[in-house]
Amino acid sequence: MADAKVIPFDDDRSRGSGQNAAQRPARRRGAGSRRKGTAESVPVREVQPLPVRGAARDDVPVTHESPESSGAPEARAQDADGGLERRIAGGLAFLRRRLTGDYEVDDFGYDAELTDQVLMSLLRPVYENYFRVEVKGVENIPSEGGALIVANHSGTLPLDGLMMQVAVHDHHPADRHLRLLAADLVFVLPVVNELARKLGHTLACAEDAERLLGQGELVGVMPEGFKGVGKPFSERYKLQRFGRGGFVSTALRQGVPIVPCSIVGAEEIYPMIGNAKTVARLLGFPYFPLTPTFPWLGPLGAVPLPTKWTIQFGEPIPTDGYPPEAAEDPMLMFNLTDQVREQIQHTLYKLLVQRRSVFF
Repeated sequence: MADAKVIPFDDDRSRGSGQNAAQRPARRRGAGSRRKGTAESVPVREVQPLPVRGAARDDVPVTHESPESSGAPEARAQDADGGLERRIAGGLAFLRRRLTGDYEVDDFGYDAELTDQVLMSLLRPVYENYFRVEVKGVENIPSEGGALIVANHSGTLPLDGLMMQVAVHDHHPADRHLRLLAADLVFVLPVVNELARKLGHTLACAEDAERLLGQGELVGVMPEGFKGVGKPFSERYKLQRFGRGGFVSTALRQGVPIVPCSIVGAEEIYPMIGNAKTVARLLGFPYFPLTPTFPWLGPLGAVPLPTKWTIQFGEPIPTDGYPPEAAEDPMLMFNLTDQVREQIQHTLYKLLVQRRSVFF
């Protein structure tokens, strides 16, 4: 496995090596095809003139219902049963493919079918009912081709990345998927590692990022890294350093637009009022959060507060007009990095002013 140059999204520590990725296999979506011949035909009721109210008259036409019309409720019930049968058949087909191994993943471990059918279904109730995420500017994400979405990072636990992924998956008119670049810590944690790969996450290194962008994927990155997600509550919505502009260099090499993304609401889910650094060093974590509820309430303290979220995607910043050697120009990378950071920070302030309450 070749060593990969790490994108310096933050200065905490260097990442691991990337993967040599071949062309990504074609996606398959859905749990199974429909069975032919299961649709029920609904009879059409013949429309007759309505009878005149009042005394009975011999010249008033009488409406006679056909046998088919009287069976309309039964027909609707049969349609409902047919839909249920198709769902059950689709679910059984999905389980059969999982048990027999007849499904596809790409070279990064992304399982499109499992993501669509299961993982997104598990995240969606949290997205819609718990955090009640409002999405703005999703039309700024290109309908096709590669693009780099750059967002602020916060919340003590990286739930903001998952919610951003659901926002793109459920709201983009072209039905696009977001592939997130994650820290190496994600890929050494048991269970979390496998789920992250299945969701399409990959290591935050230059090789993986450029490969995905070259394949026309949407790639998401949060350049603040641990400095953003683990910052104290007193510094909420104040962007940390964006590293040395590695994400800009990647976008310039591939000629893809950079889409700034601002997330409001994640800062308050775990108000971090302290950091147990000794415990963090013993566990190998970049920080160990102390919140008003954790660890004092045990597992119950790990439940996030039900804040109201807003995710806004800004206007894309094009990079295809620069020459190939622009990716090695430090001044250009600094200017573009600062432009992206300022746009995200300005949008955060604007959303905070518009917000009525943290929870509503």
